[in-house]
Amino acid sequence: MNAADTLPLCSVLLLAGGRGQRMGGRDKGLIDWRGQPLIQHLQHCVRPMTDDLIISCNRNHEHYAAFADRLVHDESSDFPGPMAGMIAGLEAARHPLLLVLPCDVPGVDSVLLASMRQTQQAHPDRPLMVRQGEFWEPLLCIVPKAHLTAMRQAWDAGERSPRRVLLALGAQALQCAEDDPRLANLNTPQLLVR
Repeated sequence: MNAADTLPLCSVLLLAGGRGQRMGGRDKGLIDWRGQPLIQHLQHCVRPMTDDLIISCNRNHEHYAAFADRLVHDESSDFPGPMAGMIAGLEAARHPLLLVLPCDVPGVDSVLLASMRQTQQAHPDRPLMVRQGEFWEPLLCIVPKAHLTAMRQAWDAGERSPRRVLLALGAQALQCAEDDPRLANLNTPQLLVR
C-alpha cells in the first residue's frame, strides 16, 4: 500500500468550458495532442484515483460524456470563466474534496496528483494550490466542498478570480519548480505542435 491509498476519496473536476479564444474558437479539450484529445490525456491520468470524474464543458457535451461520470456547465451561456466551472463542480461533487485541473495541462502525472493530495491533507480544511516558482496556479488545486458557500458568495459579490478566493480561504501551496514540464500549459496552437 502506498501513501496515496490512505488518502480520503476525492472528486475530480476537469475544466473544459472555455471559449477557446487563443485556439481560434476551437474547443481546447477536444484538440488532438499526440494522437488523443487533450481531455483524454487527463482522464487517463485521473481515472484510477476517483469514482467521481466531472467535466465542466459548455459545448460538445456528447464528446465529453465519453470521458466523465458526469458533466456540468456554467449557469450563464457567455463563458464566465473557470470559477463558474469550479462552483458547478463543487455543487456536483460526491466527495468532500474536489481536485481541479484545466484541460490544457496533459503533462500532469500521478506523482504530482499524489503530492497535491498529500500536501492538502496537512491542513485538510484548507484548499491547496500549485505554486510554480513565484506564481500561483489556481486551476491546479484541491478545494474542500465545505468552501462551496464561500466561493458562491464571492461569485455573487462579483469576484471572478479563483486565485484571490482560494488565497482568502487560506490556501496552502504545493511548490513546484518554475520549469516543471508537468505544468506546461498548451493553450495556444504553437504550443500544441511541440
